[in-house]
Amino acid sequence: MSQTVRLADVCSFLDSERVPVTESDRRPGLYPYYGANGQQGSIDGYIFDEPLVLLAEDGGYFGSKTRPIAYKVSGKCWVNNHAHVLRPRQNCDVGYLHRVLSYYDVTKFVSGTTRPKLTKTQAETMPITLPALPEQKRIAAILERADRLRRLRRYALRLSDAYLQDEFVEMFGDLAQNPRRWESRALGEYVRFLTSGSRGWAAFVADDGPLFLRIQNVGNGRLLLDDIAHVRPPDTAEAGRTKVCPRDLVLSITADLGRTAVIPRGFPEAYVNQHLALARLAGVNPVFVAGYFSSKHGRAQIQRLDRAGVKSGLNFDDIRGLMVPAPPISLQDEYERIVRRYEHLRAQQREAERQAGHLFQTLLQWAFRGEL
Repeated sequence: MSQTVRLADVCSFLDSERVPVTESDRRPGLYPYYGANGQQGSIDGYIFDEPLVLLAEDGGYFGSKTRPIAYKVSGKCWVNNHAHVLRPRQNCDVGYLHRVLSYYDVTKFVSGTTRPKLTKTQAETMPITLPALPEQKRIAAILERADRLRRLRRYALRLSDAYLQDEFVEMFGDLAQNPRRWESRALGEYVRFLTSGSRGWAAFVADDGPLFLRIQNVGNGRLLLDDIAHVRPPDTAEAGRTKVCPRDLVLSITADLGRTAVIPRGFPEAYVNQHLALARLAGVNPVFVAGYFSSKHGRAQIQRLDRAGVKSGLNFDDIRGLMVPAPPISLQDEYERIVRRYEHLRAQQREAERQAGHLFQTLLQWAFRGEL
């Protein structure tokens, strides 16, 4: 049988024992140093040495559904004054308390607008659902297993991030040394069409319709479509000029220079904004070109064109003048086949991560509604 209690009824606040230390005065050591959002480094001493829950006081991810505002610690550690220090009472399991508070909606309890703060007085009044202690432990164990699965899925996705760069070096060698003596040619020799996006399209941005590709949608040789915008383009030649076609190379030309992607076959209608250039190439595989400019050697070449002291930017002459290695086209095509297999695997990994995250959030909701 669950009951609703105040946070102060299930834990003691040890805030008076916290000791803040400025970064300049903190000497690195054996012990973790914690703040509002987790460990912020190490220190040569400790204040606490027991299982505790730390709850952000200010500077926390208040309102986020993906970033926790509480975390569990144990062993010798130091905590600064940006996190409340909670010691569970005998009627509350530390693992359960951690899960209850991690994604708690504290909107009604925080004060301040520039830097919201969850004061001790307000935190003490936060209501939580408290089942019997054995049930708390059961719920905490289930949620720990679900969270471990979610973390493993995320870790597997991170591990695969460097695969293509390693594969590129394996196939083509370290191009800074060019041990295979590949000839280099100016990208302009392959360019059949080169343009950049239109300015002043703010009036055409819409909630739906064709995609409007921006810098955040390209990077490391692939499209990134987690944050997309839409546009209702005008029926003009200008729109036709900036509309992407299959196998176009897309390249960022302002700010974060040299981010690349290739438009795949079957991609929906899309247009580039003024911060992107698109190049239609012949005689070279655009996936290979994107892979090259994502490599250490390719990125370095683009960065050398960055004008120090002025706004970053590449013009069309810069783009045409970029030098690209010219290995056999058969080897370039083989690299593209590897990229396609890799992207298929990445899609499966992203879906597995999404499902693990959804499972975890669902279990959280069930747990605190008494349905788990």
